[in-house]
Amino acid sequence: MATFDDLVAEGESTPVDGWDFSWFAGRATEQRPVWGYARLLSTRLATARHALDLQTGGGEVLAAAADGHRPATLSATEGWPPNVALARQRLAPLGGTVVEVAEDAPLPFPAGSFDLVSSRHPVSTDWAQIARVLAPGGTYLSQQVGAGSVHELIDFMMGPQVIGAGRAPDRHRAAAVAAGLRVTELRDAWLRMEFANVAAVIVFLRKVIWTVPGFTVDGYRERLRALHEQIRTAGPFVAHSRRFLITATKPSV
Repeated sequence: MATFDDLVAEGESTPVDGWDFSWFAGRATEQRPVWGYARLLSTRLATARHALDLQTGGGEVLAAAADGHRPATLSATEGWPPNVALARQRLAPLGGTVVEVAEDAPLPFPAGSFDLVSSRHPVSTDWAQIARVLAPGGTYLSQQVGAGSVHELIDFMMGPQVIGAGRAPDRHRAAAVAAGLRVTELRDAWLRMEFANVAAVIVFLRKVIWTVPGFTVDGYRERLRALHEQIRTAGPFVAHSRRFLITATKPSV
């Protein structure tokens, strides 16, 4: 088994740009929701004319879903400059355009511009802005991180934390309705995750930065060492992610 220092070095040196998680193969596993977001998005894109993907990351999910199902207009937003560059490179061959927009900024598109708006694991969801840019009869499709996701890892690193309600599925349903949308589907799932070594944990926390805010290896070295010892003696660290799928439509009249 690799030493703690070796695994820390690997975790610190691994690039974390974009939303490509292929590095985790053999190092960590996560169950997938039964609804299959990528397949649902691909099906929606096949009939959309003007589509917008919010907080697209490096454009990985959108590019895969749009391959062979290209709408007349394919747009995306992203707030982190390294991801903006990746997304532009990845989506340009599909005719896609990527606009750099902060997660909490108004969307720079006219009202009623899109018949499909999508987002996978957005940092935040501005339901009023989504309702504004949707055309009448348009659809918003999103898979989101639910409240309490990966709480076992968060508690191990930071001590017991109160699970906030901000990402609760029912709260998002209420916000969508308040913005004038009709929620047609809401599904919720808890999914088993396993981390085989501390390098995988470090890369995960560097990549999914809101899990342990302000995470650095130096700041959490002792907790990482304790986690390494636990994995070494008891096997993979088990946590559970929470995902929910929400679909909402804008009334035609």
